[in-house]
Amino acid sequence: MSVVVAVKPSARKRNAKVGTLVFEEGPRHAFESRAAAERWAEELSTGDGHVWVATAHPEDDSDVDCYLLSRATNAKLEAAYDKRRRRLRGDDGTEQQSIDGAK
Repeated sequence: MSVVVAVKPSARKRNAKVGTLVFEEGPRHAFESRAAAERWAEELSTGDGHVWVATAHPEDDSDVDCYLLSRATNAKLEAAYDKRRRRLRGDDGTEQQSIDGAK
C-alpha cells in the first residue's frame, strides 16, 4: 500500500527543510505506510518548525491520502512581550486599567 502526502504551504513557510525539499523534489511524496510518512515528518521537524501528517478529508477528491501541515504564525508576534505584542497588533493607545477602574 502506498500513501501519498502533499505538502501544504504552511509547512513550506514554517520549516526551511520542507521548503528546500519541495523546491528540489516537488510537493508530493509517496511512502510505503502512514507510519513511514509520520517518521519523515518527525525527521523534518528536528531543529526546525514543527510539521505533521494529517489525513485528507473524506470529501477531498484529490489523489493524495495525507497532507504535511504546520501552523503558520507570526513569529514576531509570538516572540514579543505583552506590551510590544499590543503595539504590533495596532493597539489604540488606551492604557490598561484594573478591575476596580484605577490606573
